[in-house]
Amino acid sequence: MNLKGWMLSWLAATGSIAATAQEYTLRSPDGKTEIRVSVRDSIRYSLSYNGKVLLQPTTIGLATSVAANGPWKVNSTRTSSVTQQLRPVVKQKSAVIEDHYDQLQLNFKNRSSLQWRAYNNGIAWRWLISNKGAYEVISEQAGFALQTKDSAWYPVEDGFFSHNERRYQQLTVNNIRDNKSLASLPALFSVDGTKILITETALLNYAGMWLQGNGSNTLQGVFPHYPIQKKITSDRDEEVSSREPFIAKKEGAAQLPWRIIMIAPEDKDLLVNELPYQLAEPSSGDYSWVKPGKAIWDWWNDNNIYQVDFRAGINTATYKYYIDFAAKYGLEYVVLDEGWSDTRNLLKTSPDIDMEALSQYAASKNVGIILWTTWLALDQQLDAAMDQFSRWNIKGIKVDFMQRDDQQMVNYYERVAKSAAAHKMLVDFHGAYKPAGLQRTYPNVISFEGVYGLEQSKGDQSKSIGPDHNVTFPFIRMAAGPADYTPGAMLNAQKNDWAPHWSNPMSIGTRCHQLAMYVVYESPLQMLADNPTHYYKEPECMQFLQAVPSVWDTTIPLQASVGQYILTARKAGNGDWYVGGMTNYTARTLTLDCSFLPEGTYSMQVWKDGINADRNAQDYKMEQITVTKNSKVPVVMSIGGGWAARIVRKN
Repeated sequence: MNLKGWMLSWLAATGSIAATAQEYTLRSPDGKTEIRVSVRDSIRYSLSYNGKVLLQPTTIGLATSVAANGPWKVNSTRTSSVTQQLRPVVKQKSAVIEDHYDQLQLNFKNRSSLQWRAYNNGIAWRWLISNKGAYEVISEQAGFALQTKDSAWYPVEDGFFSHNERRYQQLTVNNIRDNKSLASLPALFSVDGTKILITETALLNYAGMWLQGNGSNTLQGVFPHYPIQKKITSDRDEEVSSREPFIAKKEGAAQLPWRIIMIAPEDKDLLVNELPYQLAEPSSGDYSWVKPGKAIWDWWNDNNIYQVDFRAGINTATYKYYIDFAAKYGLEYVVLDEGWSDTRNLLKTSPDIDMEALSQYAASKNVGIILWTTWLALDQQLDAAMDQFSRWNIKGIKVDFMQRDDQQMVNYYERVAKSAAAHKMLVDFHGAYKPAGLQRTYPNVISFEGVYGLEQSKGDQSKSIGPDHNVTFPFIRMAAGPADYTPGAMLNAQKNDWAPHWSNPMSIGTRCHQLAMYVVYESPLQMLADNPTHYYKEPECMQFLQAVPSVWDTTIPLQASVGQYILTARKAGNGDWYVGGMTNYTARTLTLDCSFLPEGTYSMQVWKDGINADRNAQDYKMEQITVTKNSKVPVVMSIGGGWAARIVRKN
């Protein structure tokens, strides 16, 4: 829709501009993004980009136990413009983030305020409440008015009790008008070719936002209300059976989470959008001790190591084998997943595990240990467990099966983050909602699952963890923050040859498809999911996996299309460059334009699909070539294929 059409739509939606209406406009620093806000009995906003309407006028609002949702009257306004640089403690995408926005704050008579920010690559709003004493947030309206023809990548959910590990259903907005169409965030939409992504950040002491159709073309934010009754149904599951008629309990002044709408004229722009980090609450205190890195992981390969002189399994000898592997290849961590302890009692280790001996052995090899826990056991034993982990010199925890994001559970995440920080431990949340800013507020929270990842391929008869999915979620879930997909499979098969094997699992797609994930996917705690015995048999692949970092100084998305392909270049802290390319089930050739390189001559080591990779997905070839910034290199990828390179300066 053009600007004239937008104006007609706006007038039709809001009525003629009455004297009592209060109208406000906020533009981004480059002038391309425009928010229009109308305040009368309700608050309505619309969004346009470069003269094109992306979101039609729709309503937002807030009701608390001490202030109704309107009528609204603006008391005062305040505008500001900010230009600054942010330097993340953990460099997920970049060492420096340019943070440039214009802001409008509307202060209402009912002791609440509405803050808007316009960036060149998106917008955001949040509510500020200046009440005193205790109160409840009864409801929050967050509408997103699209058009019937707009398309979506929509992570449909069955309910609020979820790991948020979803596939993205490709729908039109018309298909998600049913008010039962619940989706977790982020969700991606295409509006006349421009992508918009909806998510949130600064989620603290509140409930997470989800999306649902409302019977028209408007999607509405919905929230799991505060729990009343809960029932523990297993060693890891606690389900909510009844809820309060409010979202959250509050005390005194409050800032609610930011609602974010990313704007991407090109698909590749989503891969470098950092608004969830920019809008999150900053950290306080010293986090210089936080150490990103790679980890060898035991669960996916089922501890099925072989060609050894001991019985493999959950025992001290097996984990010493993992530690030796990590030490040989310079991996920072070993993850001990389920089985090292009683799942209900973290102070009771498996009879075959000598944690004192493992701790001493790992320390002697300069390898850190990370321990898996159910969230429920950790909740019940938090202080005692964390103190014991400290005595064992544990470097991090992997907390699993939360499956909720009501206010109580959101506060649990923060409680764990604080305790881990006090004990100088990393946190990797699994069975988790999407990243929503906690990784900035507590930089020791280093990664999150909340993604339909490789672990599902152990038994997924639907064959959904394949190349199509693998080149879709980076534009959606990864835009919210780091994604612990757990890549690194060394047994690879094309779709027709793949079958589920619990103790000897395979991935769908080529070997180089897996290698490229270490450049394309972002997780400052990056896993090597496969069997160390397999990695020992793949010295050429280990040349790449040993060298590739898990954090980046610079990210440059070169070519990308949602669900089709990705080609990304990244600069490591030591000045080396890495390139990762991935495709879906379509074989394709892209061209790597090396103009991102500084002046000089470089050696490029390449891992590429072999000529027979369409039949045998493990087929690959290594080669070494010389390149400069003027080079154009063909990136040839088989079906389900990939391409990876390391570029090192020669002079």
